[in-house]
Amino acid sequence: MDIKEKQEGALNIKEAKDTGTTEMPAMSATVLGLSIGDDRYLVHMKEISEVIQVPEIVSVPLTQSWFLGIINVHGNLYGITDLGVYLGAEPEPFGLKSRILLVSSNYKINSGFIVRNILGIRNLSEFALDQTADTKLPTGVSHVYNDKESRQWYELDLRIFIREKRFLEISR
Repeated sequence: MDIKEKQEGALNIKEAKDTGTTEMPAMSATVLGLSIGDDRYLVHMKEISEVIQVPEIVSVPLTQSWFLGIINVHGNLYGITDLGVYLGAEPEPFGLKSRILLVSSNYKINSGFIVRNILGIRNLSEFALDQTADTKLPTGVSHVYNDKESRQWYELDLRIFIREKRFLEISR
C-alpha cells in the first residue's frame, strides 16, 4: 500500500464526520505522531502535503504571538503558525528535530504548522479509541486515543484550525 492509498483511506473518517454519522473512525488510517510539551498528537497524513525542515521564516509585524511569519516553498508563500503556542503551550525554542507541516493543498490555504518533535508515521490501528475521554474536546481535537503503553494521544483536525476565525485573523 503506497502513501496515496493510505491517505485515501483516511478520507473515510472525514467523510463520516461531514455526513454526521456517528461511526467509529476508520482504524487503518495513516497518521503522523508529534509531541507538544508533554502531550502527544496525531494528524492524518491526508491533511499534510509536505513535512519540511525549518527554513528562514520572515516575521510579520503586529501579528499574534503564535503566527511566526511567512516562508517560501517552491515559489509559494506560506503563513507559519507555531502549533504549540496556538494550542496554548508556552513558546519553546526550535531545534534540529523541528519541522513544518504544510497543510494539504485540498484546503486551498497556504499555511503551515511548526512542531518541535515529530514522533513518526503510524497506523491508527496501533491505538484504541478512548471512550472515557471528556466528551467536550478542545477545538480542533476530534478524538482521543490510547497506545499500548496507555499513553493518551489527541487527534488533531487541521481543517478545523484553518477555518477558525481566530486562526484567520492574525493581526494583534
